Amino acid sequence: MAVLNRVSEFYDEMVEWRRDFHENPELEFDVHRTAAVVEAKLKAFGCDEVVTGVGRTGVVGIIKGRGGGDKVVGLRSDMDALPMDEHTGLPYASNTPGKMHACGHDGHMSMLLGAAKCLAETRNFDGSVAVIFQPAEEQGGGGEAMVLDGMMDRFGIDEVYGMHNAPDIPIGQFSLRKGPFLASTDEYTVLIKGYGGHGARPQRAVDPTIIAANIIIATQSVAARNLDPLEQMVVSTTAFKTESDTVNVIPGTVTLRGTVRCFAEHNRALARERLNAIFENTAKAFGGEVETEWERGYPPTVNHDDAAMFAADVADEITPGCVRDQAPIMGAEDFSYMLEARPGAMIFIGNGDSAECHHPKYDFADETMPAGASWWIRLAERAMPLKQGN
Repeated sequence: MAVLNRVSEFYDEMVEWRRDFHENPELEFDVHRTAAVVEAKLKAFGCDEVVTGVGRTGVVGIIKGRGGGDKVVGLRSDMDALPMDEHTGLPYASNTPGKMHACGHDGHMSMLLGAAKCLAETRNFDGSVAVIFQPAEEQGGGGEAMVLDGMMDRFGIDEVYGMHNAPDIPIGQFSLRKGPFLASTDEYTVLIKGYGGHGARPQRAVDPTIIAANIIIATQSVAARNLDPLEQMVVSTTAFKTESDTVNVIPGTVTLRGTVRCFAEHNRALARERLNAIFENTAKAFGGEVETEWERGYPPTVNHDDAAMFAADVADEITPGCVRDQAPIMGAEDFSYMLEARPGAMIFIGNGDSAECHHPKYDFADETMPAGASWWIRLAERAMPLKQGN
């Protein structure tokens, strides 16, 4: 592993930063302490410009290279935690019940801060680096908020790159793929209206639980019988709630909630069309009716081909053997909005044999940070190489 010597020298600092972030998690756009810590460190490192409040609570630091070029490369980390309790028992575990860095954003921030510290010292690149610290990745769409706030044009960003840890991949190993990498995510809520009654006289009721059960089964036909078998989609009904939990009462309503995940916009439209038909017609067949609400979530994360292979080449310099055909992931990432706005790519870095992300016993592996920070630095230097004489 070709970790940069300067990064190794302040490894202990990165660990200290990471554990402080871990101990003090914040949610969605309410990342005021986290953003303030990031702002203070970027200013202490000597960034040429540090701007706060981008996309509500995002932070962007600008580091100008020695070559004076016009190109700007964006490097993005997320900042927010998850609304869950931590069960690790670690000495630096969350000090706030119901909030936990269970997805490694504490490590992502610390790696990018380490890269910013080194880049501000060396400036061995021709253009400028924009280090982007984004709120509300887990919920809220902070990536979209920063894009809609004009971040790309305001800072002249030409390309943008993201990195996320991946449990079960060896520590410091990198992986990615060209094209669709992570899925879109859309959510549906279906209120099924029947006619309640006594459990002993179902003939006098319109049972919404029967309607709901048939809907759940029928939803699985969308991926199995409407989608091209060479494409991918997951439809999951994840909540089933009746208006009554009394054993001898047929409820009047049932609410279903679920998600749809896929890799192409035309399949998002297909799923919505087919599911609406299933909801409405299944209910009608049993004498009921439905009200359906959709929440359009993050779009697919699609790596640009050239950028992905460039990112992989840089990864090979740090840890040889970058996996370039990583299987697509059905999880979603709002870095997708940035990749819709500019060319770029997301890459995974291994977190080793750890608990899965979003698990109450998950912890980011500190040993990953030197490789991750080194990748950020080399990426900027390779994307904007100094000309001879600079």
